[in-house]
Amino acid sequence: MSGRKDDELPSVSHLGSEQTTYTFDYDPSLLETFENNHPNRDYVVKFNCPEFTTLCPKTGQPDFATIYIRYIPEVNMVESKSLKLYLFSFRNHGGFHEDAINTIMNDLIDLMDPRFIEVWGKFTPRGGISIDPYANYGRPETKYEQMAEQRLLYHDLYPEAVDNR
Repeated sequence: MSGRKDDELPSVSHLGSEQTTYTFDYDPSLLETFENNHPNRDYVVKFNCPEFTTLCPKTGQPDFATIYIRYIPEVNMVESKSLKLYLFSFRNHGGFHEDAINTIMNDLIDLMDPRFIEVWGKFTPRGGISIDPYANYGRPETKYEQMAEQRLLYHDLYPEAVDNR
């Protein structure tokens, strides 16, 4: 097993840069990919993003969430620092929770064309209620489409006891 060389990662510019700048407005162009070294097998990549922030489009108040992104790659994979910068770009974006989750998922589908992807936002309560939108996608006419349907139907079959938010 050998490491990747810089010339094998031409689309990765954020990682290793000492000139990182943070964008406060939604910007999907921040997302970068690299090639999957194991496209011949199904495996899962999962990101847990516990410091996601966006703004309520009506009140301008901040909304906080943990975002879970889980996908089965095909050819392209999302580079984690670019994902971090992209999620940070929602900081001043006004969007409802459900829109944020679907926007993230759509941008990642456009970027990577994964076999399967799911995005789940667990937002902290405001006004005594929390909202936890979930969206997924499986490549049409494949086993991943059926997988997505099943995951959606049984997504929250066993909800956790909410005692930490």
